[in-house]
Amino acid sequence: MDEFPAKVSTETSSQPTQSNSGFRGFSVGPVKMDVLFIRTIPGVLMMVEIVLGLLVWALIAGTTYVNHAFGWVMFVSVTLWVITTCLFVVYLLSVPEKIQFVPWPIVMMIFNVIATVLYITAFITNAASVPTNWAPYYNNLAAAAFFACLVTIAYCASSFFSFTAFRGQGSNAATNQATGSLPA
Repeated sequence: MDEFPAKVSTETSSQPTQSNSGFRGFSVGPVKMDVLFIRTIPGVLMMVEIVLGLLVWALIAGTTYVNHAFGWVMFVSVTLWVITTCLFVVYLLSVPEKIQFVPWPIVMMIFNVIATVLYITAFITNAASVPTNWAPYYNNLAAAAFFACLVTIAYCASSFFSFTAFRGQGSNAATNQATGSLPA
């Protein structure tokens, strides 16, 4: 029994913990959720685009007024609403941190510019097609035109902020690799 303390170590060891100093949310298994994304300017603009885009297509879908011009407005508003919602979830789940080979600033800039152009055409089509003599659906279609204008402004602002993120230092890994420059 005298040899027992010499043969057995009673010290415990712990694994070193990994710190996610750049991560601003919580994680469940492999899924990390960046809840502070909704406080950023792109996050707020995406939420505004989702809510107002939903209003645009819900107001038009809620009418039985038949005008083929509203088919274009519905196509633009529903398509961009779905894509924006998907991109919002992608950023909320921190997918850009996991898939770093995609140039996310360029992708977002191109998407926002295309969305702005499409929503401008949808807004003009919607506003020009609102019937002034058919009262039952005038309010819905006029409100849809108003909200389409607001969504257009939100996508325009997103385009501006996406462009500034693209032009920012170190935000475009592809350009930095191609030129051989390192971010400051």
